[in-house]
Order: sequence, then structure tokens, then C-alpha cells
Amino acid sequence: MLRRPRRNRKTEGIRSLIRQTKVTTDDLIFPLFLIEGYNKKQEVISMPGIYRLTSDLMLKEIEYCMGLGIRSFDVFPIISKKDRTPEGSGGYCEDSFYLRTLKEIKARLPESHIITDIAMDPYSSDGHDGLVKDGKILNDATLEILGKMALAQAETGIDMIGPSDMMDGRVGYLREILDQEGFQEVGIMSYTVKYASAFYGPFRDALDSAPKFGDKKTYQMDPANRGEALVEAQLDYEEGADILMVKPALTYLDIISDFKENFPLPIAAYNVSGEYAMIKAAAQKGWLDSERAMQESLTAIKRSGADIILTYFAKEFAEVSRR
Repeated sequence: MLRRPRRNRKTEGIRSLIRQTKVTTDDLIFPLFLIEGYNKKQEVISMPGIYRLTSDLMLKEIEYCMGLGIRSFDVFPIISKKDRTPEGSGGYCEDSFYLRTLKEIKARLPESHIITDIAMDPYSSDGHDGLVKDGKILNDATLEILGKMALAQAETGIDMIGPSDMMDGRVGYLREILDQEGFQEVGIMSYTVKYASAFYGPFRDALDSAPKFGDKKTYQMDPANRGEALVEAQLDYEEGADILMVKPALTYLDIISDFKENFPLPIAAYNVSGEYAMIKAAAQKGWLDSERAMQESLTAIKRSGADIILTYFAKEFAEVSRR
């Protein structure tokens, strides 16, 4: 035979030399969970190896991860139920522990790239991403609340906001608000398509933010729809998003590929909590090799077209890569 593909597979030397897709720490964003208090570290039961941290420990965690080569972090707050309101006013309270921590991170670790979450569900007593009235999620009224939230976060010095609410028009609204107030350099990584997925359960455990009634299907996308994703992406592109995100990642690799082929912006993919938990749970049972499954999953996401991967594996990947 003239053509023998196996010649290019015979040793690790040749395999690594011609490898077409490579994941590095430069590609990764590490999501972190912030709790109020001091010197507290609580493991998320449904996400082995992932912890809720107080600000002092989070600073240490970010500094450690930066030493491993991870530069970008997405910080999510866990708000006490007693502090949640129907209007989600805690999201823009100047004295909140979340805003104080963001400011401290940027002051002490200015080289870190900090992304924040824009949505009502951590602060809402209803557990929804938007304002609820008579059992319905109000789109335009929610935008005003998200705008206040974005400005409060921008004032802490963070680098980028991540609107995850899936309200129509929110990217353009937030871009205009930020620009008007002098925050032209604050980027927007839009959760362009956030599907109504079964893979968010462990994240909602971490934040204790499950909706108190109904579900999120009136604003999150139907998992069956592909063409609709391009409509959402076109809107976010025209409204000024800097990065387009697909969430979840592994069950939506076709959507990531579609975005990469159709839009001249960086494409992010969120390797969500359920995708992480499945691998960890199976590994605990001895059913698969966690490290190999992690590497293969991240490679698949990158191979499909993602430039950026938000993943709970970021720290573990970086540690493994250092061996």
C-alpha cells in the first residue's frame, strides 16, 4: 500500500508532532463560586473537587491558578435566601460582599481577567433569570435591573460581563448603558445560546438557585433548535457582543461549529456542571479514566471550533499539564 496512515501514529513523538487540535491553559476560563464570610471552603457535593470559597480563599485560589497559567476567571456569588428579593436588588447593592470581593481581586491581582455573571437568578427570591409578574418573566423590565447590575460590577474594575439571562435585546441595552457611563472598555461575553438543558443541575445546587416555580423554557432555547441559534447569534453580533457563547458545550458541538463558520468573533463554549459531574461520578465508580475523559472532552470542544472554554476542569487540566 502506498498510503499507510498508521505510519503517522506509531510513536508519541509523531503523534504529538502532527496533532491538529491542542488545548492549553490560554483557552480556559475557570468558574468560581463565592460565599460570604471568612476562611470557609465548602465542597459542592454534586461537583467533586469544586468548592464554594470566601473572598480570602478565593484570592489565594486565583493566585495559585494564575501560577499554573490560567488567567481568566468567572466569579458567581451565592446569595443567602434572606437577602433575595423579587426585584433582585442585591445584584447592585454597593455594599454587597460580591462587589467588594470583585474590587479586591482586581486591586490585588490586576493581571487576572475577571468576568462576572449578569442575571437575576442568584438574587431573585423566585429563582428566575428575569423579573416575575403574575407568573410571567418580564423581558423589558428585566433589562433595567440588568443594567444596574452591569454598572455596579463595572465600577469594581472587572474586565468583562457575561449576561446569562437570555432576555431579548439585553446585549445592546447593556452595551449602551456601559458606554454612556464611561465603561467602553468593559467587554461583553454573551451567553448567546443558553439551552434549556438537563445539565445545569449541579450548578443550581452550588448556587441554590433553582426556580421556585415552573421552568426556564420561555427564555432559554429549545434543545431541538439549531437554526434559531444563528438568529440569536446575529442579534448579539449586531448589538455589540465581543464574544459569543454556546451553553452547554458537549451536546451542542454542532452549534459551536455553526458559530465559528458564520461569525468573525471569538467563540466560547461552557463545559457545564452536569458535563463535569458525569465524568467525575463515573470515575468515582471506576467506570472510566477521569483524566483521559477530561482531555478528550476539552479537545472535542476545541476541535468543534471553540476559541474559549469555560470549564470546571480548568485547574485540574493545568495541574495535569504541568506534570
